[in-house]
Amino acid sequence: MKSDRYQELKHASQLHQEPDWLTAQRLNAFDLIGKLKPPHMQRFAYENWPLTKQRNLVWQDSKEQMLDKQSTANLIQIGETKVQRKFDPRLDKKGVIFDDLFAVLKSRPELIKNYLMKQVIKYEENKLTAYHMAYMNCGYVLYLPSNCVINKPIEVDLVQDCTNKNAWIPHILIIAEKGSQVKIVQHLKTIGNEPNTANMVMEVIAKANSHIEISSLEELNKNTLFYFNRRANIAENAHVEWAIGLMNNCDTVGDLDSELIGEGSYANSKAIAITSGKQKVGFNNRVTNRGLHTTGLINQRGVLLDSSKLIFDGIGQIVHGAHGSNADQKNRVLMMSDEAKGDANPLLLIDENDVIAAHAASVGPVDKMQMYYLMSRGISYDKAQRLVIRGFLGAVIDAIPAKNVRQNMIDILERKLIREQNKQH
Repeated sequence: MKSDRYQELKHASQLHQEPDWLTAQRLNAFDLIGKLKPPHMQRFAYENWPLTKQRNLVWQDSKEQMLDKQSTANLIQIGETKVQRKFDPRLDKKGVIFDDLFAVLKSRPELIKNYLMKQVIKYEENKLTAYHMAYMNCGYVLYLPSNCVINKPIEVDLVQDCTNKNAWIPHILIIAEKGSQVKIVQHLKTIGNEPNTANMVMEVIAKANSHIEISSLEELNKNTLFYFNRRANIAENAHVEWAIGLMNNCDTVGDLDSELIGEGSYANSKAIAITSGKQKVGFNNRVTNRGLHTTGLINQRGVLLDSSKLIFDGIGQIVHGAHGSNADQKNRVLMMSDEAKGDANPLLLIDENDVIAAHAASVGPVDKMQMYYLMSRGISYDKAQRLVIRGFLGAVIDAIPAKNVRQNMIDILERKLIREQNKQH
């Protein structure tokens, strides 16, 4: 006999008028939650975090009054509620699909059925992907037809509603057909202070000769427990760039993964993380070269404040047969406190001879020579320190195409650094 939770999940899916195949997929995933292990993270113990404790599939209406009136985003979701969609109707006419996940499920169900956790990230991979599939409750879809080029960045605000108790489980599906091009800018944030879990999955399908740039500024609050899994399948001569700013105040664990499947495919995976308080963050940044003449780059940088902990794992893998491929990674961590604990773990897994592979890693304090240079020109110690750190993180910040998001990231960084400096004084 099936458990009460199983029956509740089935009823909630049917009440939401979801197709039978999606209800079945949710229930299959539910059965796996207790059987699978969480994803592995080097030197980072998080297995006891209650990331799958909240188990209710509900859609709560969030108040539109919470909307940031200054936001220029094309799509805004607060919790499970879509409160704004502003999109060029000419792109709609060209066959671009960009909307709330469940709106697309009604208008183009075959698109969701063909791709949702079946090709890029499979729900049976681990405990947290199974949980995600079972209780997914919001998200969005972007589909680009062949040779469609969108020059202006598409901006999305995803807001976790913590004015009440409910797990936040957004799913993002991006499909770029042959020769298409797009830039996507995400902003994740929290409203309210109720303790909640968050589980975000992003699946990217970059078909031949497509070009996708994904930027994300993330500032979830300290009462959240956050897991994320982002992965791109990259076909021949396709190009995917990531620029991820982990500015959250919460404990976080996640994976960023680029699968270079087609010949000549390219991935550049850039990420920064700022940790503070007693925060714990573990992050796998992986690029796997599978096709011939593929290029996979990793550049991640972290700044640790207070008694926080940050583990950066950079994993570059070249599989047998991926002749002429290039895997390069840089992992650097700045320690701003004697009580902080940080590590940058580069890992190269090379199973082919005709390749180029390199890695660099460093963990240490702010560069004294840079500080001396700035202070010799009349800049105060505190300001010089902030300038050095901003320059240290500039490789990712400068890669974000939306000026307002770049400035927002700089402002968050400044606030955290000033607070730490005030403590030291």
